[in-house]
Amino acid sequence: MDSLGHRLITSSHPRHSPAIYHSLMNLTSPVTSISGVGTIMARKLAKLDIHTVFDLLYHLPFRYEDRRLVSPAARVQVGETLTVIGHISAVTNIFTKNGKRLQTATLTDDSGTLPVIWFNQMYLSRVFETGDVVSLYGKVDFFNRKPTLISPEYDFSTQAKIIPVYPETAGLSSKWLRTKIQSVLASLPDISPLHAQSLNQVHLPNSLEVVEPARQDLAFDELLLLQTRALLHRRKWQTTRLAHPFAVDQEKVLQFVASLPFVLTPSQNQAIKEILSDLSQPYPMNRLLEGDVGSGKTVVAAIAAYIAHLNGFQTLLLAPTQILAHQHFQTLTALGLKTGLVTASSKTLGTVLVGTHALLSKSLQLNKVGLVVIDEQHRFGVTQRSLAAAKGDSPHILTMTATPIPRTVALTLYGDLDLSILDSVPGRIPIKTWVVPEEKRTAAYEWIKKQNTQVFIVCPFIEESETLTSVKSAKVEFERLKDIFSELKLGLLHGKLKAKDKEQVIAKFRAGEYHMLVATPVVEVGIDIPSATIMVIEGAERFGLAQLHQLRGRVGRSDVQSYCLLFSDIPSPRLKSLETHHSGAELAEIDLKLRGAGDIYGTSQHGIPNFKVAKYADFSLIPTALAAAVKLLPDLDKLPLLKDLVETDKIIPA
Repeated sequence: MDSLGHRLITSSHPRHSPAIYHSLMNLTSPVTSISGVGTIMARKLAKLDIHTVFDLLYHLPFRYEDRRLVSPAARVQVGETLTVIGHISAVTNIFTKNGKRLQTATLTDDSGTLPVIWFNQMYLSRVFETGDVVSLYGKVDFFNRKPTLISPEYDFSTQAKIIPVYPETAGLSSKWLRTKIQSVLASLPDISPLHAQSLNQVHLPNSLEVVEPARQDLAFDELLLLQTRALLHRRKWQTTRLAHPFAVDQEKVLQFVASLPFVLTPSQNQAIKEILSDLSQPYPMNRLLEGDVGSGKTVVAAIAAYIAHLNGFQTLLLAPTQILAHQHFQTLTALGLKTGLVTASSKTLGTVLVGTHALLSKSLQLNKVGLVVIDEQHRFGVTQRSLAAAKGDSPHILTMTATPIPRTVALTLYGDLDLSILDSVPGRIPIKTWVVPEEKRTAAYEWIKKQNTQVFIVCPFIEESETLTSVKSAKVEFERLKDIFSELKLGLLHGKLKAKDKEQVIAKFRAGEYHMLVATPVVEVGIDIPSATIMVIEGAERFGLAQLHQLRGRVGRSDVQSYCLLFSDIPSPRLKSLETHHSGAELAEIDLKLRGAGDIYGTSQHGIPNFKVAKYADFSLIPTALAAAVKLLPDLDKLPLLKDLVETDKIIPA
């Protein structure tokens, strides 16, 4: 770990001048700047999250084929996958009676000959000429009763080597990716302080032993870029001076806290203390408040809004859904704050304005916005977050999230934000959780019928997916459950319903007109129905633990024991951890170890970046990467590559 940081901080490679560097290659340039990559291929690369030259270079192999062992052509065995090198005959196209198109050739070396065959690759007759020396790699099988090399890959280089195999997508083969990556590496300028040699060792290894140390170097590069960008953002933020600094009236804050109908938890008090300190500074606050559903984030935000009000400023609270906006509106109004609601369908004004994207409308005239609270910031793009901040004159920013993020990940991803964590849920009875295998489904349904309570049933998709047919769809499940629970009334809620229809379904469920609500994960955010005490999740193995924990948090909102049933065809120790763990951060840490940073929030959930290189084990490099970033930051102008990468947001997705 330390040697990585030392190598990076002290590296002194000969440097191209910035002009030569830019004329050779700009790593932040789009992939279309690479020879042979047009708009069609760029769209395919985008499916692999490859948008820039940098992305392509850090798209690493997931395995390697060791093709260094060369077999004599005459002594190959059926079933072997191997490399042969020799002279190839002309390729002949053969058309069979049943319409197949075959390409046949013969490879000859000192030991003898070996028949070779391809299928439907007519162009190969133009690729090879009789006598060409080639390297072929493939599997030997019987064809026309003879051992034959079937559909081998070919290379005109006769040097047997280790071949990287990359994550692919339709129309993008590993061979194509190899060719493009190697062409970029061949013309790569000095990319200090990043590890150019390690890029070569990962993409063109001369032995398998060099791969893992090189990958660690590149993981360090990735973490270094994240930390440098975070430090740069923090520096810019802290050099912004407030036109109207806040005065914090401690006595009035204490009176406000004393008037609350409940006692704050120790972690709420600590978060408030940190926020009061931020609001006393001459520069804007930029803090992330993390806490499980029900941990009291809105109350903490309310106290910050109260201070803004005392200073004569408005607060904006930006929520991702109308459901959540309404919930915040009700909570803040109940706490005694004059609260307005701005959504697509309504507009009322107050010292605190709660709303959805409608808050960002240019037509909405606001005066003196001093605090912007963004709930679940990952659900808003960079542009939307900037628009919110632009509603005031360098306002204080408080970001809230119920997404359980391990502290190590939070400090990596959000290094430019200060972090407060609410680690307890006041007054909640822990939710009893069980993983239910398929053979116990009927018994589970019978148990649910006897509970005489309201039930959420969550399914991963709205309609049957052609590619994941085993996953329950909410619509199909709704029809099926109507038969099973024929004496009960069922409602259906999903993301494609109009806002008014969603509100109507939720209102009926809240009023007790529906006994069961069948839904997609749209219920994950912002539905507060204390009378519901059972959460059933279909296809639980499809979700990340963090998301399952958030879904589970929809119940357990009263003084009645609540339950969560995780239906899964493949019960696993990962799912079982939900039976014994009730802390979102702990569960996220478990999932991080088991599944990797990109997967902990479920399929394409939550906008958490999927690290290209870094894995959980590499997070121990964060302190060294941070130390390197601190050392590099004053000289950023002398490092055009690094500056270009961190200033153009090429590293962290929005």
